[in-house]
Amino acid sequence: MQVEVVMPKMGESIQEGKILRWTKKAGDKVQKDETILEISTDKVDSEIPSPESGILIRIVVPENDTVPVGTVIAFIETDVSLAKVDTSSPSTIAKETKQEISKLESTPIEPARMEAATVSSRGRDGQRFYSPLVRTIAQKEGISHGELDQISGTGVSGRVTKYDLLSYLKNRGTMSSPAHPMPHFGIQSLDMKELQKKYPAPQYRVMQMDNIQQKMAEHMVKSIHTSPHVQAIAECDVTKILDFRTKNADRFEKQEGFKLTYTPFFMEATVRALKEFPLVNSSVEGDKIIQKSFINLGIAVAGPKGLIVPAVKNAEGKNFLGLARAMNDIAVRTRNNKLTLDDIQGGTFTITNYGVFGNIIGIPIINQPQVAILGFGAIKKRPVVITDAEGNDMIAIRSMVYLTLSFDHRILDGAIGGQFIMKVVGNIENFDFGGAF
Repeated sequence: MQVEVVMPKMGESIQEGKILRWTKKAGDKVQKDETILEISTDKVDSEIPSPESGILIRIVVPENDTVPVGTVIAFIETDVSLAKVDTSSPSTIAKETKQEISKLESTPIEPARMEAATVSSRGRDGQRFYSPLVRTIAQKEGISHGELDQISGTGVSGRVTKYDLLSYLKNRGTMSSPAHPMPHFGIQSLDMKELQKKYPAPQYRVMQMDNIQQKMAEHMVKSIHTSPHVQAIAECDVTKILDFRTKNADRFEKQEGFKLTYTPFFMEATVRALKEFPLVNSSVEGDKIIQKSFINLGIAVAGPKGLIVPAVKNAEGKNFLGLARAMNDIAVRTRNNKLTLDDIQGGTFTITNYGVFGNIIGIPIINQPQVAILGFGAIKKRPVVITDAEGNDMIAIRSMVYLTLSFDHRILDGAIGGQFIMKVVGNIENFDFGGAF
């Protein structure tokens, strides 16, 4: 029996994946759950296991191609005696796509079925995705890529369907050009050979962004265009936390098997502040505010392939020890490239510790669709003015850190942003060590 291997759907927001590498070739024996290829989505790179044991008889989609979820990318024959290996080039996908376009073009599509019309291909224009059928109609009607980008889509993730395009063509003559074209956040693909001519070696080195880098770039550009960023910066005295950590580091490591860092202290202080300022734990959709009753705390981590933001789910229900264990688990799996798609989805608020690189102040970009992100700088000893129990001012050496809150001014004003960051500061400076561990 032949078993289809399809591009898996690895999350509700994931619509396509790029094949990075086939770890098996046509004719190889495979075991169920053995890795046969590696894929990359706009969220994470993943290893894909074989659905069954048998022989990989045909690879349909080659490396570096991007296809929608559900697309057949290979076939496995489970009955070894019947296995007939097809080692030909996987160019047959182009022929199958043309057949699919022809079939769709001859079939009337009702509005209720318009999502089905977005059956896809591997093509991509910047960030927006278009089905083979939409591309064919656009080409026949002389619609440029720029004009296509300006059409509002009613399909999944705002995709332009056949129905959208036909409706646009019907009213095309009476429609005026929009005063403000749709923002375009895609990263333009340029010819490598042309750039290498323009920037010759050895004076220059031209490198191709990998899939994760491209998606991160698009995500950051989109965030700046989506949210009017405002920042609030505060300084915080962490001397008590440093003293506590120094006294208890050995005991903690023996008890838990990993080192006690400053991050769990910052995490707990942030979670407590979010409980008091739930609007900061929100997102915006159109003219609606979506406020969450749970806290999925995203932690920006530098992984082997760049920055990634896994989330500690339901952080509001974890104590200090639970947060420390969750943070360590995330750090270990990030270093070993073992994060799952679920780990990096669903965050409601993000913290980032750029202080690990020695930076004392940073201005982070909001991780969409969240409305704020909190950054922690490097801890430095400085002379500061403090007040003793009798109210007398004196100069003392204290361990200080700067906090930066970037927030979305569409729903968070300066009062909420300022109060929130000072609540985090207060939670850190007056940390409850009794319930730590």
